Amino acid sequence: MDGTAEQLLTIVAATVVVYGAILYYTRLTGLRSFSKMSASDFAMTVAVGSLFASTAVSPEQQFGPGLVALATLFASQFAIAWARRKSSWFSRIVDNEPLLLMRNGRVLDENLNQAQVTRADLIAKLREANVWDLNQVAAVVFETTGDISVLHGNHSSDVSPQLLEDVSPGELGRSQA
Repeated sequence: MDGTAEQLLTIVAATVVVYGAILYYTRLTGLRSFSKMSASDFAMTVAVGSLFASTAVSPEQQFGPGLVALATLFASQFAIAWARRKSSWFSRIVDNEPLLLMRNGRVLDENLNQAQVTRADLIAKLREANVWDLNQVAAVVFETTGDISVLHGNHSSDVSPQLLEDVSPGELGRSQA
């Protein structure tokens, strides 16, 4: 067997081993490891993908360091998720705060700027949410994940208070305080 074929077989074996380790670690820590709920979740997904690729095609083909790094990532993600559940203080440190982009049919331009969302992005999300009139929008929230949620209704009072409980009013709220 020539060197190239041997290298390819080693890469295939490495990929299978590392992939199996990722599946195993995910089973141990739960699917939360790859959710899109916070900045740490996003970082976890990117880091696992990067480690997977670099370990699988590493010229040295040393599985040990890559598997230890993956285990450390999964353990860290598990610890961060646990700390977020147990401590609102810790959660405020690692999580972004949801931000109000629209209220009662009115676009909050200052908050769009703060979130670095264009009016065109907002309008596209409104169309996606089947909004046909701005007056039918009670609130639009820029979520911690970067998603945009549209809450239908004629007034934000139509929306259950729990749905807007942790949402920052942004510049609008500071100017009215």
